[in-house]
Amino acid sequence: MTAAGTATGQTDRVLGGWLGRIAGNMLGKPVERGDYWTRDRIDRYLRRTGALPLTDYLPEPPARRQDGIGDDETDGFALRPEWRQCVRGRIHGSCRDDDVDYAILGLDLLETHGFDFSTEQVGELWLLRLPFLQTFTAERAAYRNLAAGLKPPLTATYDNPYQEWIGALIRADIYGWTCPDAPERAAYLARRDAVLSHTGNGVYGAMFAAALISAAFTAPDVRRALDTALTVIPASSRLARTVRRVMSLHEARLPWEDTLATVAEETAGLGWIHTIPNIGVLTAGLLYGDGDFTRTIALTVRGGLDTDSNGATAGSVAGVLCGAEAIPSQWKDPLEDTVRSAVFGFDGVRISELAERTVRLGHPQV
Repeated sequence: MTAAGTATGQTDRVLGGWLGRIAGNMLGKPVERGDYWTRDRIDRYLRRTGALPLTDYLPEPPARRQDGIGDDETDGFALRPEWRQCVRGRIHGSCRDDDVDYAILGLDLLETHGFDFSTEQVGELWLLRLPFLQTFTAERAAYRNLAAGLKPPLTATYDNPYQEWIGALIRADIYGWTCPDAPERAAYLARRDAVLSHTGNGVYGAMFAAALISAAFTAPDVRRALDTALTVIPASSRLARTVRRVMSLHEARLPWEDTLATVAEETAGLGWIHTIPNIGVLTAGLLYGDGDFTRTIALTVRGGLDTDSNGATAGSVAGVLCGAEAIPSQWKDPLEDTVRSAVFGFDGVRISELAERTVRLGHPQV
């Protein structure tokens, strides 16, 4: 293949990653609250609304009857308040969400400071571009510590009980998109970002996700990409052991539901935003989705826990694997090539522009 052909193919894959991340995030956003929206509750909602198998964005809640019975609240189907902007038939561009904001912020970081950025520069950009009230858990703790004058790595460890939660993982996509088929480099960049706010498995999650997305550019299938991603984190880490556990259950041909039930039991007590149980849901969605974009993000979101974050990462991986052209139109068209963002200077930016800028970082000649 010529250099131009390679660049064109990677442009389609990068756009696929952006579209996949945004679509997966939008799919999971209405049911993001893992302590309430369990796997069972999500599937009951889908059955009630005639949406199983899930092949499109979530449907609206059941209509309220005149007697007041049958609405989303009384039937135990209380969607997040943002649901009106991210259910099928109501979507006109993406909703604002931190799972997309951090991808945009990472793009701005690389455009501003290049690939030699420092962790301190990540923090400076947060203070400059990101509103404090649009940060959560470990990111909010780190932001507060930055504002108080602390420096990394103390920003991650001081008064921060969320150090191994999923926040660093959702910031990692940009390093995979800009380092195609260079998983070690992608993981190294993701680590430099992650240590601003996370430690241990929180950092390993970011490294794993970046390497996974990088590997997806050339891997023949999702299993090979997962194998590659495992090489960048300690094999003895709980995150690596959880990924391998899901792989073994998948190889043993356990049904998807049984695999998730097994992993949920083995990771019980960590909470629904911790990296470990979420990496189990993500890995299962990718493996049982088997490269099919719709099936991958649908299974991942149906897996529960941090549904919008897991859906976003699964969509990014699946989008890179298949490319933008192969993503079904029901996921792309409602986005109207538009992103809402809390990152200063980026609200309303076109998705295609973000992808073009990402490609230029990874391929300056394009």
